[in-house]
Amino acid sequence: MRIRIIHGPNLNLLGLREPDLYGHDNLDELNKKIQDLAGSLGVEVEIFQSNSEGEIVDLIHQCVGHADALVINPAAYTHYSIAIRDAVSTIRLPVVEVHLSNIHAREEFRHRSVVAPVACGQIAGFGSASYLLGLRAAKQLVEEARR
Repeated sequence: MRIRIIHGPNLNLLGLREPDLYGHDNLDELNKKIQDLAGSLGVEVEIFQSNSEGEIVDLIHQCVGHADALVINPAAYTHYSIAIRDAVSTIRLPVVEVHLSNIHAREEFRHRSVVAPVACGQIAGFGSASYLLGLRAAKQLVEEARR
């Protein structure tokens, strides 16, 4: 089973950017946690980070025929990127939206996700564990779909 992980804009600055909100792990440390869990679950992961909306759309499109599921943190694009939303809905794969912080407890403009309605679910507010929970959920969704 292959699951693609996409980190959106500014996640390359993890550990530096508002660590009280996003945690102290840098992106490499977060990716290591994801890879370690994937190994224990018997899942292959491909991990990408981009600050570019168009590149994220391309990475989502590349899931077709290449990945069994997608775990994505669209970051700021969560709240307004119809292009990312449409790409997620088009690939017809299990998609789990994740966020390090609880977007529903933050500024009003962060409360709405345009991606959530086309994802299987959303996990937010658990720091780096949001990704780990998202990976477990994606694996389970793929297994259920194969039954």
